[in-house]
Amino acid sequence: MKRTAGQDRSITQKWRLATQAVRGGTWRSEMGETSEALFLTSGFTYDDAATVAARFAGEAEGMTYSRLQNPTVQMLEERIALMEGAEACRTQATGMAAMTTALLCQLSAGDHIVAAKAAFGSCRWLVDNLLPRFGITGTTIDASDNAAWEAAIKPNTKVFFFESPANPTMDLVDLEFVCGLARRHGITTVVDNAFATAALQRPMDFGADVVAYSATKMMDGQGRVMAGAVCGSAEWINNVLLPFQRNTGPNIAAFNAWVVHKGLETLDLRIHRQSENALKVASFVEGRVPRLLYPFLPSHPQHELARKQMKAGGTIFSFHLEGGLKQAHALLDALQLIDISNNIGDSRSLMCHPASTTHYGVGPETRADMGVGEGMLRLNVGLEDPDDLIDDLDQALRAAGL
Repeated sequence: MKRTAGQDRSITQKWRLATQAVRGGTWRSEMGETSEALFLTSGFTYDDAATVAARFAGEAEGMTYSRLQNPTVQMLEERIALMEGAEACRTQATGMAAMTTALLCQLSAGDHIVAAKAAFGSCRWLVDNLLPRFGITGTTIDASDNAAWEAAIKPNTKVFFFESPANPTMDLVDLEFVCGLARRHGITTVVDNAFATAALQRPMDFGADVVAYSATKMMDGQGRVMAGAVCGSAEWINNVLLPFQRNTGPNIAAFNAWVVHKGLETLDLRIHRQSENALKVASFVEGRVPRLLYPFLPSHPQHELARKQMKAGGTIFSFHLEGGLKQAHALLDALQLIDISNNIGDSRSLMCHPASTTHYGVGPETRADMGVGEGMLRLNVGLEDPDDLIDDLDQALRAAGL
């Protein structure tokens, strides 16, 4: 590959996703390094005053300050945009920085947002607590109900905000319907695609305007760094998101960007193998618990929609125990191989109790509204041999009386 071919969309758009994940965005310096360089610098120098003035005026290309541009960060942004099928991408320090930026950059006092009631706890907190402080009202709905989206629209509705699959309830949103509805009403859709990533689902193929990520999860894939990303049209990224990000500074560090950039090289391999493992493990656990939710199991109420929108079911499933908190904690405490952890997307299998961890902060009433009960557990299935995971779950289930 030529030194700058990874930055040439006329070349890279012809590649398939696995190739884009390895080669897309690569910009090699004059040294011709094989692995992309890590540019640990806060600023840049110039040969003359006219050059820096032209760059700040937007009259010349080039870097000015790492809060605005950094070569390592730019390579990551180009790779993510390419894989997502987006014109542009900007990266942030964390997934929640990405979600906050994607919303606050376009909403103002007097606007209205419609959001899925089933969401990551901090995403729900944004809608319920942060946005109202700025005079932005919100309506939360059952996102799996197509009619609920249309019924919630008001004259001042500016954004639809949702996850699919949702964390941790595994609810799905009909992307084609909801994104089409939004387009007809001039509403911007913001989709959190962290559970699936572009390797399993590309919301923009179904009409989404903006796709946001916690790149901490599957994109890194090994639980090393924090990162976020927002993808959209070049016009939206440059004229709506970038002014907010430039002046508020939720930017990713170059080192973290480099780690995620390297993680993407194996994303396609990891997420498909982990999805295979998740399906096998979920099939086993389903026979031992009252209720289990995994999109690619026929028992999931939106199984057909999952097959339509996703290439595989993803790495995560949740299940409910009738014994509530006591039984859920007993199962966690009995685990010998699977780690107790509230992260997801890792190559290691991780399990948590959402009601007392990721969704504790939203309060009991909101958790009940979301469907996050005291007996719910969430499992991120990793790259271990699935039979070893089944053995561990078998003994833990027995220890918990199941």
